[in-house]
Amino acid sequence: MVYVPQGGRASMSARIEVCGDGAGPLVCPVNKGGRVDLRHMTGQSVRKALVKRATEASVSELSPHHLRRSFVPHLLDAGADLATVQEIAGHASVTTTARYDRRGEGAKQKAAELLNVPFWTTKKK
Repeated sequence: MVYVPQGGRASMSARIEVCGDGAGPLVCPVNKGGRVDLRHMTGQSVRKALVKRATEASVSELSPHHLRRSFVPHLLDAGADLATVQEIAGHASVTTTARYDRRGEGAKQKAAELLNVPFWTTKKK
């Protein structure tokens, strides 16, 4: 099961327009003539396409793993809990997912502010 956010739904609609809504690979290669080849792309092909797009966008370093490593903290920043992010990332251990968490002190402060710490004092009369 894959949950697709709004921007991803638009992408999937465009994919269905081109490839149809039958079973098949999610990402397909496009030949030099612009024809979509309904077959799976190899990991190397995905990496090559990503590097090409990164170069076009003047991004110095980008790999498929950079994308994986970046979505974990984005989900955590958005308020998703660590166990849910672990499942989405496909990690066997929550410890592995926690290693991807690069949030800083601001996230810790924000978390601490979620607590309600009651305080009262008795004044001497």
